[in-house]
Amino acid sequence: MPSAESQRTPPPEDERIGDRDLGDWRSDSGRFVVRAAVRGAAVLGRLGRWSLANLALVLTVGVGLGLVWAFAEVSAEVYENVVDRDGISVIDQPVLDWSVGMRTPESSRLVTDFTDLGGTVGMPLIALLAGVGLAIAWRRWTPLVLMAIASAGSLAITITGKGLAGRARPPQSLAVPPFESSASFPSGHTLNATVVLGLTAYLLVIWIRKRRWRAVVIVVLGLLIVAMGLSRVYLGHHWLTDVIAGWAIGLGWLASVITGHRVRITLARRHPTGSPDA
Repeated sequence: MPSAESQRTPPPEDERIGDRDLGDWRSDSGRFVVRAAVRGAAVLGRLGRWSLANLALVLTVGVGLGLVWAFAEVSAEVYENVVDRDGISVIDQPVLDWSVGMRTPESSRLVTDFTDLGGTVGMPLIALLAGVGLAIAWRRWTPLVLMAIASAGSLAITITGKGLAGRARPPQSLAVPPFESSASFPSGHTLNATVVLGLTAYLLVIWIRKRRWRAVVIVVLGLLIVAMGLSRVYLGHHWLTDVIAGWAIGLGWLASVITGHRVRITLARRHPTGSPDA
């Protein structure tokens, strides 16, 4: 006789990746996050009319944003402590010197065109197109809402992180124009690309049914994230440690947004009230 588990209705396609149910938490730490979100959202629920699932999403990403901000501050402090000592910063100048030696006029032009995609115009446009396109494909608001949250948080973290460290960029004599004047640590292009392209990859692998194409999406967008960071060093716009910090902080914020989405899925099933499309 079939077990109750085998008779359970499978989750909707936009709540799983292949056979993996995004509402199924297999680790103790994951289940702890869900319990904490339930308790916090229950308290906040007394102050408004949102569903428990939506409140849990806001609470989870809010806590995640706070943790990533704290990580950015610690990263800035660590940088200050190692900049004049032996540490990861000692690789900055050799890597930059190597990049300068590898440049040609043609490669500099091509890399500049590519890195502009991660700038203040290119990356918001990519985020908008990805969010709207995936919202249409899913026929739900979820991708657009998550992209808006992720992009806003990424921008806030970038501005805050630069203000905390105040690190000078590499000398203009070693950089390819146009030059930039904002603080160098962390790399905003790298951080924002990590978040936007990483979230796009996550949403796409939920939507795509074939495993091989999910793998292609992850590899291609992952390589673009890596390339965006390395382009900043190649052009002399950032030190390598700025880029490493951008990747690390961006991945932390991306994980917070994805966790918030999964928590919302879990609680929407347990407490099916409010709008299903938020």
